Amino acid sequence: MKFVLSTSFSTVAHLTELAPVADTHGWHAMSFSDHVVNPEEITTPYPYTADGSRRWAPFTDWPDPWVMIGALATITTRLRFTNNIFVLPMRNPFLVAKAISTAAIVSNNRVTPAIGVGWSGDEFDLMQQDFRTRGKRTDEMLEVMRLLWTGEMVAYQGEYYQFESLEMNPAPEAYIPIWIGGISDPAMKRAARLGDGWVTDLQTSEEIVECIHKISHWRQEYGREQDAFEIMATPSDAWDVEGYKRLEDAGVTHILTMPWPFYHGETEDLDKKIDGVKRYADDIISRFD
Repeated sequence: MKFVLSTSFSTVAHLTELAPVADTHGWHAMSFSDHVVNPEEITTPYPYTADGSRRWAPFTDWPDPWVMIGALATITTRLRFTNNIFVLPMRNPFLVAKAISTAAIVSNNRVTPAIGVGWSGDEFDLMQQDFRTRGKRTDEMLEVMRLLWTGEMVAYQGEYYQFESLEMNPAPEAYIPIWIGGISDPAMKRAARLGDGWVTDLQTSEEIVECIHKISHWRQEYGREQDAFEIMATPSDAWDVEGYKRLEDAGVTHILTMPWPFYHGETEDLDKKIDGVKRYADDIISRFD
């Protein structure tokens, strides 16, 4: 089992202090959530709470993930970087491919983009991207980015994206794995069909295992059961070694967590956050090979 440090809702100034600590204390990766803007009023209910309200307060920091990853890559040596989740179809595929490939090169191949189709129709409107076609466009965008990352002359003719022969460089020096997030059947089928891994939402262990069984079934249908596949989970009811080992036995490869609330509660005290990162490494991470 590997452990990923969640930076959701964290002050940007804290991230440059936390990353080197995680880098030297056994954490496998650091993860970033994604919103471009936070409208005061939303017309699309947030799908992961019972009443449709958001989990964060106004004026929460939402740094650009790839700018942040590029910066943190220069002050770390082994820590990987991922997302929970990067909203791919809200963007232009060429700009995303360029940002991710640059981050991969700067970090010496330490990036694993984790993408989803998003939920906020308001943000899609502001980004001038079609919310209704976001799933189908995501499928094409993944194909387009893979082509661009070859660094060779490539062309593409899809329903939503078309271009004649061109190249994008610098190209990544190694394969970039892509994880797919989401707990709807279409999202999990996309992970089974196109992804190198799947990312859960905040779910119970039972719900996570049920989703894993679904994805395993679909991967067999797509003939991909022999391909390497990773699962990053955020369990709502497992916080100790025994709970994590049960999830590991079910196929979970990564645990995404925010450690300081276990020791200090919700806090904006940087010293307490650093202490939580270190203590969790000693108490939990050290118990896994």
